[in-house]
Amino acid sequence: MEDAAAAGNGGRREAALGGLAVLPDEVLCAVVDLLPPTDIGRLACVSSVMYILCNEEPLWMSKCLSVGGLLVYRGAWKKTALSRLNLCSENDEIYQKPRHFDGFNSSHLYRRWYRCFTTLSGFSFDNGQVERKDDLSLDQFRSQYDGKSPVLLANLAETWPARTKWTLQQLTHDYGEVPFRISQRSPQKIKMKLKDYVSYMELQHDEDPLYIFDDKFGEAAPALLEDYSVPHLFQEDFFDIMDYDQRPAFRWLIIGPERSGASWHVDPGLTSAWNTLLCGRKRWALYPPGRVPGGVTVHVSDEDGDVDIETPTSLQWWLDIYPHLAEHEKPLECTQLPGETIFVPSGWWHCVLNLEMTVAVTQNFVNQSNFEHVCLDMAPGYCHKGVCRAGLLAVPGKSIRDIENHPRVINRWNHSDMTRKEKRLKSSEPVRTSNNANQCSAFEFSDVHESLGNQIFSYDIDFLSQFLEKDKDHYSSVWSPTNSIGQREAREWLRRLWVSKPELRELIWKGACLAINVDKWYSCLEKISACHSLPRPSEDEKLPVGTGSNPVFIVSDNVIKIYAEGGLGYSIHGLGTELEFYDLLRNLGSPLINHIPEIIASGFLVYQHGVYRTVPWDGKGIPDVLAKHYPLEVSSANSCFPLGLWSKQLFVMSTSTDAPDKPIWPYMVTRKCKGDIFARIRDTMSKIDVLNLASSLGAQMRNIHQLPLPHVEHVSKSVNDNIKAKENSIFNVAHVPPEWKQVVSTLDGRKKNIKKHLSNWAGSVPQVLIEKAEEYLPDDMSFLIKFVKDDDGNSVYVVPSWIHSDIMDDNILIEKTIEAGTSTDCITEKDLNKMDAIHIIDFSDLSIGDPICDLIPLHLDIFRGDIDLLRKFLRSYQLPFLRGESNNDIYKSLRNSKFSRASYRAMCYCILHEDNVLGAIFSLWKELRTATSWEDVEHTVWGELNQYQQSCAASAK
Repeated sequence: MEDAAAAGNGGRREAALGGLAVLPDEVLCAVVDLLPPTDIGRLACVSSVMYILCNEEPLWMSKCLSVGGLLVYRGAWKKTALSRLNLCSENDEIYQKPRHFDGFNSSHLYRRWYRCFTTLSGFSFDNGQVERKDDLSLDQFRSQYDGKSPVLLANLAETWPARTKWTLQQLTHDYGEVPFRISQRSPQKIKMKLKDYVSYMELQHDEDPLYIFDDKFGEAAPALLEDYSVPHLFQEDFFDIMDYDQRPAFRWLIIGPERSGASWHVDPGLTSAWNTLLCGRKRWALYPPGRVPGGVTVHVSDEDGDVDIETPTSLQWWLDIYPHLAEHEKPLECTQLPGETIFVPSGWWHCVLNLEMTVAVTQNFVNQSNFEHVCLDMAPGYCHKGVCRAGLLAVPGKSIRDIENHPRVINRWNHSDMTRKEKRLKSSEPVRTSNNANQCSAFEFSDVHESLGNQIFSYDIDFLSQFLEKDKDHYSSVWSPTNSIGQREAREWLRRLWVSKPELRELIWKGACLAINVDKWYSCLEKISACHSLPRPSEDEKLPVGTGSNPVFIVSDNVIKIYAEGGLGYSIHGLGTELEFYDLLRNLGSPLINHIPEIIASGFLVYQHGVYRTVPWDGKGIPDVLAKHYPLEVSSANSCFPLGLWSKQLFVMSTSTDAPDKPIWPYMVTRKCKGDIFARIRDTMSKIDVLNLASSLGAQMRNIHQLPLPHVEHVSKSVNDNIKAKENSIFNVAHVPPEWKQVVSTLDGRKKNIKKHLSNWAGSVPQVLIEKAEEYLPDDMSFLIKFVKDDDGNSVYVVPSWIHSDIMDDNILIEKTIEAGTSTDCITEKDLNKMDAIHIIDFSDLSIGDPICDLIPLHLDIFRGDIDLLRKFLRSYQLPFLRGESNNDIYKSLRNSKFSRASYRAMCYCILHEDNVLGAIFSLWKELRTATSWEDVEHTVWGELNQYQQSCAASAK
């Protein structure tokens, strides 16, 4: 404890902190914020200054918001946090008489205190920088403002019921019990009932107050959607064509107190936006595209283009940064009044501060003006994303140039040098060269740099598209996780636009070229069609179809798939495995052959000297074009299908990097299957129809899982060599049969990094379960496959199966050959095998493994967690999940073991899955978001499998 005399002489800080006194208060507060609440409580007892730092409201606000779920503010953040974290009971008196200490001053704490209590009543600003218009025609808006500059519009909302109904008093009366999403600087999803939020607004004195920013308000309170309509100027929205559950967030209800607001940002996906204010006043600041505001730093990932923005809160910016800006560096500004609508064009930076309690509604949209920019933002790579937001600061070695005479920029910003040009982006640092052709390096932009010369930044699409990585394959490259929509959804969106808006096809084609290289793939399509005497693609057939990972075109009654996913090596093995699988079905006369597409042709498309040529290939042998351009060391080279299933396994296991990609693309042409994709017609089908589908799938998945695997003996040594060569291997492979080694190796590697793996899913997995995942999983991954000894000491192990690996609702086609509503209870197994009710497509991800793995996409995607559908599937499936040399021996050896539970194995595979299947689980079973053990999740999602397995075991006896 500090010396009292020293404290009295004004030295309280030094005496209270000892050696820590050399650290600024900002650093001390940041360090304390890293501690758990219990340690903060202990630290508060150390000294008077630590007591002060450990009782700061912003600190406890941070701790409180680290816990997701429904929030009730209890008048102080420390009290609220301790209650939410179950560190005190409702009746505990955690506050005693406040302690006061003389002799301690902190400018850092004072600034925070000032921001908490400052009033903004005189903070409005209007000098005509943002034009105000009473009304505009659509033609006037498009010619003068759309894609050019912001504008404030009056009279667009005068007829809305919301103009009179969206007062705080009326909203609380009508929707007080409805939880709304809260925006805050936390990865956790937090909601507050409106009545609790109103109470919070009345009590709080936060420097960055919480505010309602809810993109799901239309689901929480559907009647709110009836209180307003999209103004006539903004009704063109290309995202309207998407299914609601696939389109990105686009509309928000916004309610916030004085001092709250949105910090500096560019709207997601380079969309445009309109924002209508119903109550209160908002102060806006805006900069044109590429002009990074003072005090803001933009980081661009050189791996996936993810753009991260470091910015102070809106209040901090106006109090601390704005006053120090030179006149020519200040933004466009305006104060928005009730009833006014502000339009923010694509790419414009903006910051909003609520001057009093406000209620507003806003929507983002894609129209003809910003469509190409939205498509550009989707494209993989990183430099173009940084340039769109930070201008030439994003270009390695470049600073922002003089922007005078630029037609899109306000003249008062003309100046010869930027005082913030020392602000550099992560992407402007030298990038190490790489052997990976998909990794961008600074040298790839050398031609662009030379062409820039003294060129100034322009938000013109031709200028921005210069920074795309021209050789990056948009089908196989990783898209940024912050893209407005996913890769597959983007392709489907472009396809729907192409079909539904033929009058805009020239524009849509330009956008598709930016987002998915459609011009390149269409050239490939034309060559394949000509080579195999297929009809020439019609105008309607020029864009890829489906949501898969490879370009797929439908030309007349034919389907042309070009393998692009994962680069050349992965593509070759994808086609080789698929051709081997089809050949096996034909040779065995499997009934599955009636439920898959018929192959017409297959081969490689090679691009040389500006010309495409085709090389036929049926999967047998290694063609010269591969031997020349892609040297292969294949241990199964003497087999019938040297690049088939086992070669694919070795390729996946190889620790060496893939060979540089060559202009070679495998392709396959199949006959178009009859029927509609289940994903598109699901909502039109009755429950009986879907039950029939589940029964049919059971029969066909049984046909897949019963297929014999190719001979494995020739890969045994190579598999061992590959695994032994892997660094940091933590399991003993000696006891693992060769056909299982790759599976076990992969699972083992994922378990080793399981916490990091699960944390990548952006809060979709409860933190308490992430912490318990390693304990739940087996120490030895081979236990999941059940390598055990019988009573005589002989090895007994499960036999692996062919696995589809991607059996989802967009890979199922349904042709109704039976009368709608007919129950399959009256249909025999023979009938199920004969009828063409379903087709299964896309076998390029074929692998080997535990049949339970195929149940994961089936149950979560096709059945959407419906237990009735799962039971119907299992009744038709009829195979035991544990199949080996002797089923009796297997069940006997697994008695009373958790590994005997099919539900346990399924849950482990979900946790270890490379995709976010856990996100689907916690979305389908919302009650599991509060689960505290994996056993609870396992029982709810997969418990039905245990009943089925027990019945199979009884039958085996």
